Amino acid sequence: MGTPVKLSHTSALILQTISHGYRYGFDIMDVTGLPSGTVYPALRRLERDQLIHSQWENEALAEERPLRKYYRVTRLGKEILASAVKRYPLLERLAPEVKTRGR
Repeated sequence: MGTPVKLSHTSALILQTISHGYRYGFDIMDVTGLPSGTVYPALRRLERDQLIHSQWENEALAEERPLRKYYRVTRLGKEILASAVKRYPLLERLAPEVKTRGR
């Protein structure tokens, strides 16, 4: 990546939320309170910038629900997030850790 990535507060919050174990869109929206029209475009940008990686699940058919796309933070994403936390100190308290919900 040639140019350094600077995250907006919203993108940093979403990245922080993923790093804390919230792995799919509805979960991220639930924790952050952000609407889908904000979360999903941000997820696409974060993936385009190689800060997150996504993978479609296989289990949804057994549970009779739509497939989920799971996200994880990449090594670069962790580095950028560390910088963002310095820039936005409140981030550290905004996205709570997942309380073992089968993740």
